[in-house]
Amino acid sequence: MKISEIVEILEANVVTGEELLDHEIENACGADLMSDVLAFGKECSALLTGLMNPQVIRTADMLDSRCIIFVRGKEPDEAMIELAKSRDMALVTTKCCMYTACGRLYSAGLVPAE
Repeated sequence: MKISEIVEILEANVVTGEELLDHEIENACGADLMSDVLAFGKECSALLTGLMNPQVIRTADMLDSRCIIFVRGKEPDEAMIELAKSRDMALVTTKCCMYTACGRLYSAGLVPAE
């Protein structure tokens, strides 16, 4: 699934990484505890979270994620945006809660990162 499809499915906004919209996303994981992401995310193409700090981007980078989806309408600050740009990551925001966002993506065929 392409990042552009994720944006459409989640009725989301792209904060940064417009040039990555054609990038293929193979799987996703959703969590607010970055320790869980590291323990269970394995190679996670997209990370869904409501956590808002630079550690989210660093964690996603360790998993080679190319897309972070912030749920519940949360918006990253400028420091997070700049860090994501330096790591070649797309940042996306959606008003969906975590449960709805994960459900929509799963229903559309995006598999969990297991």
